[in-house]
Amino acid sequence: MSEQLRGACIFGQSGGPTSVINASAYGVIRTALDADCITKVYGAAHGIKGVLEDKLYVMDEEDPEELRLLLHTPSSELGSCRYKIADPEKDDTDYKRILEIFKKYDVRYFFYNGGNDSMDTCSKISRYMESVGYECRVMGVPKTIDNDLFGTDHCPGFASAAKYIATSCMEINKDARVYDNGMITVIEIMGRHAGWLAGSAALATAFGSGPDLVYLPEYDFDIEKFYADVEKIYAEKGKVLIAVSEGIHYADGSFVSEAKTSATDGFGHAQLGGLAALLASLLQGRTGAKVRGIELSLLQRCGAHLASQTDIDEAFGAGKEAVEQAVKGVTGKMVAFRRDSVDGKYVCRYELIPLDSVANFEKKVPLEWINDEHNGMKQEFIDYVLPLIQGEPVLPLDHSLPRYAKLKKVLAK
Repeated sequence: MSEQLRGACIFGQSGGPTSVINASAYGVIRTALDADCITKVYGAAHGIKGVLEDKLYVMDEEDPEELRLLLHTPSSELGSCRYKIADPEKDDTDYKRILEIFKKYDVRYFFYNGGNDSMDTCSKISRYMESVGYECRVMGVPKTIDNDLFGTDHCPGFASAAKYIATSCMEINKDARVYDNGMITVIEIMGRHAGWLAGSAALATAFGSGPDLVYLPEYDFDIEKFYADVEKIYAEKGKVLIAVSEGIHYADGSFVSEAKTSATDGFGHAQLGGLAALLASLLQGRTGAKVRGIELSLLQRCGAHLASQTDIDEAFGAGKEAVEQAVKGVTGKMVAFRRDSVDGKYVCRYELIPLDSVANFEKKVPLEWINDEHNGMKQEFIDYVLPLIQGEPVLPLDHSLPRYAKLKKVLAK
C-alpha cells in the first residue's frame, strides 16, 4: 500500500461515553486537519449510523478554539450508537452502503473510537474494504471505562472513572460515619463482566476513607458469605461501607441484580431497582440496621470535573497516534497502551495491535490481585491504578461553571 494516500477521513464515536472520549476525538480531528494528505475531515453523527445515513459533520468548518475545548468536554460530542453490523460474508448490505458513502466523499481514512463492539465494527469494515479492493486505511482508537479491552494495558476513560469512584467513595464514607447510630451503605458501581471499576473503590480505602468490602464479578458471589462478611464488620464497627460491581453473579451465572426477593415479603416479587437497592433491602431485613443503597450510575462516566490529566493526555495521544500511523500506511490496527517505567516513573508507550485480536475479547482483573476472601483488593491492584489517575486538569470555566465545546456541526452535502 502506498504511503502517500490522498483523500478525506471520517471519525466516529461508538458505545458508552466517557469523560475523555472527546479528547481522543480532538486528537484525531486536530491531527487530521494538520495532515497534508487528508483533504477533508468529517465527523460521523452517532457513529457508524451517521455513515450509513449520510449524516456527516464537516470538522474543517469548526472554530479551532471550540475544537480544543473537546479536551475537557465529557460524553460523545458527535453522538454515539450501539449498532452492530453483520458479518459481511452473511449480509453485506451495510458494507455496500458504507462503500457508497466513502466513494461519494472520497474517504480514504476511517477512524473509529470505542470499545469491544466498536473494534469489531472497525475490523469488519477493514476486511471488507480490502476484499473489494477499495484503498482505505482503517484504525481503531480505544475507549471504555470498563477497562476490559484485550491487548492494551489500560483504556482511555477508565482512569478518570476510577478517580471519580475513589473520590466519591471517600466522600460517602465520611458522610456515612457522621451519626452515632448503626449504618450500612452499599455503593453500586458499573462493570457487568469485569471488575476494574469496582476494584477502584479500594483506592479510597488505601488512602484512609473507603469501603470495608469490595465485590467483583471475577469470583462467584456467595450471599451467605456476604452476610457473614457484613455482620462481622458491623459487629466490630457499627458501620459498614460496601462497594459492589453491577455484574456480580451467583455460581450458576445469574446476576444478583436479577434475583427475586426472599419469600419473607409474602409474594416473592422481583426486586425493583438496581443491585444496590436489592442488597440494601436484603441487609435491612437481615440486620435491622439503617441501610442505604447508592448507585453511581452515569455520574462515574461523565465526571469531567474529576478527570485524570494523565487520562486526558493519553486519550488525546491515542487519537493522534492513530492518524499519524494511518498516514504512514498502517491499516487494520488499534492503538494500544504499553506500561513502561523511566527512572522509576510511570510512562505510557503506544503500540499497534491487529483489530481482529481485540474484537469481542474481554480483559478481566487478575485473580491474584483480589484478596483471599474475595472481598477486597491487594496492593498490586492499587499499584496498577494509582499512576493512571494522576494530574488535575486546568478546566475552562464560565462563571465558575464548566465551559464545554459548542460545535456548529455543519452537515456535509
